[in-house]
Amino acid sequence: MAHRRITIRELGGCMGPIWPSYYGNCRCLLFVVDASNPTQLSASCVQLLGLLSAEPLAGAAVLLLFNKTDLPCYMTVEEMKSLIRLPDIIACAKQNITVVEVSARTGTGLTGVLRWLQDTHRTSR
Repeated sequence: MAHRRITIRELGGCMGPIWPSYYGNCRCLLFVVDASNPTQLSASCVQLLGLLSAEPLAGAAVLLLFNKTDLPCYMTVEEMKSLIRLPDIIACAKQNITVVEVSARTGTGLTGVLRWLQDTHRTSR
């Protein structure tokens, strides 16, 4: 099997104003939501909607990661999904959106993320 190169860039939420300069060659988008901090959920949702409405990203596959699911929180991930009306976002988006719950600290769900990256990169040539 041939080796493939994947470039991954981390652009934090505070870097939102420069995100568009990275849209050009983007085939896949991983958007991480901190599931341990529901107070930031509305800001995350606004940023996600901005990405989904960006024309250069219309063809990008999207992986929405709810991270830190191992930490205690006063809201469940299901409640968070409902609060931001995630089913409606998925139904209206031009992109194919996959949602995964992970813990980067414990590794839970990360195998699925790697598989998604491989599968998506394979089909997006």
